[in-house]
Amino acid sequence: MLELRDSITINQPPKVVYGWFKNNFVKDYRKWHPKDHIVAKWLKGKGFEPASVLYAEEYLGEHIEKLTFKLTKNIPDNLIEYKVLFPESIICSGGSFLIEPHGKGSRFTATLTFRFGFVLSKFLSRRVNALKKHMKEEGENLKKLLETR
Repeated sequence: MLELRDSITINQPPKVVYGWFKNNFVKDYRKWHPKDHIVAKWLKGKGFEPASVLYAEEYLGEHIEKLTFKLTKNIPDNLIEYKVLFPESIICSGGSFLIEPHGKGSRFTATLTFRFGFVLSKFLSRRVNALKKHMKEEGENLKKLLETR
């Protein structure tokens, strides 16, 4: 297994960070990462409730990724977990967004978990590095979005 993780401090309380995901994720998906994000839409359910299904398209490096996610866990103001659906689930099993109180703000941590970690690290290191860069940029962009409201 390979786990990628990126954390950033956001000067907004957990309720605000979580609220953005619940209420603005689809609407502001392109604003979150203007260079890479293309579209996001709910196929089933909405607002990150468990069993909801989300479809998203985004660039990862030079490639367009078409991803479908099923929400598996939602703890308001704290945690959103999801699994990636087939065929991407062969490689990426899932991920999460963790929002923890941190001083007067929040610590936001995005996590992705991959099968075949050794193979990915050894033979697809450019893709892994592109993912790390993308996750870091998402954290920085989310911070800007929420702190400039």
